[in-house]
Amino acid sequence: MSDRLRAQGPIRVALLDGHRLVLDGLTARLSDPATNIEVVAAESRWDTLLAHPGLPVDVVVLDLHSPETVPLATRLRMLATAGTAVVAISGHTDLAAASAALRSGVLGLVPKTESAAVLIDAITAAAAGKSYVAASIAHELAARQGVSDAGIGKQELRALVLFAGGRTIREVGIIMGTTDETVKSYLKRGRLKFKRAGVDLGTRLLLKKHAVREGWIRPE
Repeated sequence: MSDRLRAQGPIRVALLDGHRLVLDGLTARLSDPATNIEVVAAESRWDTLLAHPGLPVDVVVLDLHSPETVPLATRLRMLATAGTAVVAISGHTDLAAASAALRSGVLGLVPKTESAAVLIDAITAAAAGKSYVAASIAHELAARQGVSDAGIGKQELRALVLFAGGRTIREVGIIMGTTDETVKSYLKRGRLKFKRAGVDLGTRLLLKKHAVREGWIRPE
């Protein structure tokens, strides 16, 4: 949580969406004094948002399906380093992408079919370091996460994601700061857990196809 929030000041928010009408509408609605939100930036591209002099902010609200060249997980890491929480909004229900976003560190998830009041609640929760998933998708998403994660550990999942993305065993080990044998163990255990849940990831091709479906990696 930022010093500004600890001082009970307004929540400083930046918006990232490819549609200017959406940005203008959200800026107008969130700027109501009753929301205790200050919209610092409203940009349509990641690079222009990063260059904005008002950053860092407390919360960034971004479109989950924004066509950026920088992967969502990378953007989230950059924002987390700056102490910024993220609320994702989505124009359509894509549970695979939503699950991946939550695993990557998104705190809030709100469909664009929801009211501005729901988004405000999500922003307020994220600014306090709390998770907020809109009720309209919470139950379905929780059910999907229970199946798709297959009870897998964070390190096992990370190894699978990196390997599915084209990294070698050695490269995965370097990134994760561990040995080749440990990476092989993570991959073996992760695949076994998915197999028990009815998902065959026994080959690299099957793993890659599953990773694309789940939103772990981008399709080529």
